[in-house]
Amino acid sequence: MRRRNSFEYGEGKYYFTIKSYPNNITIHRKDKIKAISAFKNYKAAGKDIEWLGKWNGKNFVESTQPQVN
Repeated sequence: MRRRNSFEYGEGKYYFTIKSYPNNITIHRKDKIKAISAFKNYKAAGKDIEWLGKWNGKNFVESTQPQVN
């Protein structure tokens, strides 16, 4: 049985997930620039991550993954 999230997504926040075993870690930032910066830092550290995007209350928008150079 899958464990349910113990939190609710906040409207207007940017989310990404660090895929790790046994649990995935979901991280949020209020500012898009800070969210992209944190995303790039985790990617540079070699983590397996997934960009979710901005939560608008019903689904994720701006869900295209940022370019990591």
